[in-house]
Amino acid sequence: METVPTEPITPSTPRPVRWPTMVQGWHELTFLHWPVEPERVAGLLPAGTRPDTLDGVTYVGLVPFLMRGTGFGPGPGLPYLGTFCETNVRLYSVDGHGRRGVVFKSLDAARLLPVLMGRLGFRLPYIWSAMRLRREGDVITYTCRRRRPAAASRAVVRIGPPIAEPSPLERFLTARWGLHVTWHGRTAHLPNEHAPWPLHRAELLDLNDELMAAAGLPTPSGPPVSVLWSPGVKVRFGTMELLRHAR
Repeated sequence: METVPTEPITPSTPRPVRWPTMVQGWHELTFLHWPVEPERVAGLLPAGTRPDTLDGVTYVGLVPFLMRGTGFGPGPGLPYLGTFCETNVRLYSVDGHGRRGVVFKSLDAARLLPVLMGRLGFRLPYIWSAMRLRREGDVITYTCRRRRPAAASRAVVRIGPPIAEPSPLERFLTARWGLHVTWHGRTAHLPNEHAPWPLHRAELLDLNDELMAAAGLPTPSGPPVSVLWSPGVKVRFGTMELLRHAR
């Protein structure tokens, strides 16, 4: 497959969404990341994509948060059905057009209807799980208990000061303007846009996670190399595009 240079990492999308197909609000997010060799996860990505790297390294992410106001079209989203806790396990990809993206290996969500819509409408690996987000001052506890197959996750973080200027790694892990997914046997790219992330330092106080191993990812050998928190952003998605070439 002929490739083009990978697009630069930018705080705002290089591909503005003109006709939104879906809106979401991502709130109270914690980003936990571990480095991994690209060759260890390359086979877990959709055809036509490869691991996106920074200085020769790619990353595994565990991201719990509160979803608010999911809905189709330009919005507004649904206040009840569109609001729920979610935790995603993710990898980072780049396709032959140079577009950076996210590949979700699992998405646990606490409301059944969005799980069904995500699985049937977008072929995303959503799983219906019991979840909770509890905040006490600057400490947030995220819990997830997957019904079938059984798996659980619990993360406790303390929110730190805001980050005035994110590092190249912090930009790489958070400034993602689309996702790659296998769609009926082909690979598709779904773009998104939102305001630049308002990021904070954060401290991981406790973590007990089974979701990454359940997704078939390498078990982290140590603490995450990056722990970030954000109050969140409002997101608009564009139109899904099928990749023309396969790997």
